[in-house]
Amino acid sequence: MAGSTIAFGEGKTLPVAVTDVARSIAALLTNPQPHVGKIYHLTGPQSESMHFYEQEYSKALGRTITFQDIPVEPWRDGLLKSGLPVHLVNHLATMADMHRAGRFDRISDDVLTLTGQRPLSVQEFVRKNAATFTASAKERNS
Repeated sequence: MAGSTIAFGEGKTLPVAVTDVARSIAALLTNPQPHVGKIYHLTGPQSESMHFYEQEYSKALGRTITFQDIPVEPWRDGLLKSGLPVHLVNHLATMADMHRAGRFDRISDDVLTLTGQRPLSVQEFVRKNAATFTASAKERNS
């Protein structure tokens, strides 16, 4: 059983796939004039808790993935002990605080508006990248 300990609490979020971000940027750069002065919020297709996403990862990978929440400070300390740079750890801790506070629980259809395609779901993203996730699990277990 693979697991993830992260300080995201019960807040909801809408992860957006990097391919959706890239397609959105390409659409903006292809025809920038209509977008001058506009602000876009690129989100995934649904806002859910980390418990939902552990199920989506489990379905996509065919193995049990678990999420365990911990307080931000011990998580931050662990990241520092693992050798991550302080500026990155500070950024991640701020993101965790914002996630816990529900600041990422907002949805937009901007990916669809910009690209004409709906954003990938987490399950679709994980299935498309299953080899990467499987390789990471094998490396941790060796």
